[in-house]
Amino acid sequence: MRIAVEPRQLTAEERATVDRVLQVDFPGAEELRRQLDQVRVVALWGTHSVSVDLQVTGDAPRAPVPNGVVPVTCTVLDEGGELFGEIILWVESGRLAALEYAWYGDLPPTTLPEVERMITS
Repeated sequence: MRIAVEPRQLTAEERATVDRVLQVDFPGAEELRRQLDQVRVVALWGTHSVSVDLQVTGDAPRAPVPNGVVPVTCTVLDEGGELFGEIILWVESGRLAALEYAWYGDLPPTTLPEVERMITS
């Protein structure tokens, strides 16, 4: 259930999470990095969800990537070093479209993970 919100800038945690995913080089990564200052959060994926829909404003360059998930694996480890979930960055029409935190357990996360707990490849 998407919940529309007044468009806002990324929080520091959201920005750090997207930055971490986009540290991996792939065709289109540079264009997506250049969109970051023009990204706005426009919806939450649920009442307490940390996953959000994004919208790029302005004339930032479009990335030459297909619609869907960026080609980066970003796993999240818990405090004990066990696999906890993954961060998924979505693109639509060459623009950042969503930031998803998928988890592997019964209880959804209430915050984005610390960058140090994210492993990218």
